[in-house]
Amino acid sequence: MNNIKKYFSIRDLENLTGIKAHTIRIWEKRYNLLSPERTTTNIRTYSLGSLQKLLNITLLYNNGFKISKIAKLKEDEIPIKVQEIMAIQNSKSHVLNAFKLAMINFDQNRFAQTFNSLLADYSFRDIFKDYFIPLLNELGLLWQTDTITPAHEHFITGLIKQKIQVNIEKLQLNEPTKTDKTFVLYLPEGEIHEIGLLYLNYEIVLHGYKSIYLGQSIPLDNLGEIIGFVDNIHFVSYFTVAPEKEKIDKYIEELSQTISKQKGTKVLLLGRQTQLLDVRNLPSNIQTFNSIDQLVEEAVQ
Repeated sequence: MNNIKKYFSIRDLENLTGIKAHTIRIWEKRYNLLSPERTTTNIRTYSLGSLQKLLNITLLYNNGFKISKIAKLKEDEIPIKVQEIMAIQNSKSHVLNAFKLAMINFDQNRFAQTFNSLLADYSFRDIFKDYFIPLLNELGLLWQTDTITPAHEHFITGLIKQKIQVNIEKLQLNEPTKTDKTFVLYLPEGEIHEIGLLYLNYEIVLHGYKSIYLGQSIPLDNLGEIIGFVDNIHFVSYFTVAPEKEKIDKYIEELSQTISKQKGTKVLLLGRQTQLLDVRNLPSNIQTFNSIDQLVEEAVQ
């Protein structure tokens, strides 16, 4: 845990809050809203406390508070004003900021409290689409700009996976209501990005189908072992980084041969790597989709 960030640059604050670095400097100079420390080379650094304060200031500012009015508030009045706004409206930006703070602080309790507060008004499906997906999209940018470390990303994605799995388990207490096909979900060898596939598993079970979840990095011959145990298998996979460009066409050819051993078996594919495929030349038993919503609407309903 040596590379956990406890101090942040002004560029980090810009990436995490959406407030431009130039604006942050003006707020510091004109209103004394933040008190950064400085390195020996005179570079500003900010503590976790400063980050949290700026996230709260951002919420007030985005909800119509003038920065001059915020500057006159006492230190302990700012979070109170934030809570007042939250009592009136469930601010999406505040929720996302709360999740980001939970990630930065490795704070599982804050994550759970924020998630549970959403459950009072939203279904898990709504929370995933309206809050977790925007959060995950933002994580990619934060990671690319070195605002967060891989440890932060692994922590928050692990918690999101837990929530998906818990909600799948609740649904699986009931027997499947649809028996015309069985979904088998897997990731190809070398693929470890699992959240999209996990959520698809949730949607499949939610719609009353039986699913068999195999998980990450599954060799093709393992799929062959599944064929024959159940009828009308629909394999579902998510290609985010694998198969690689130079290997994907051969993989699709071998995949088609594997599933052709049983009539009615199909493969449904998602993910960035599927853009490398020429859909006009795909085998008839393999289909690609642009989004989870499209796959659910066309293949799971």
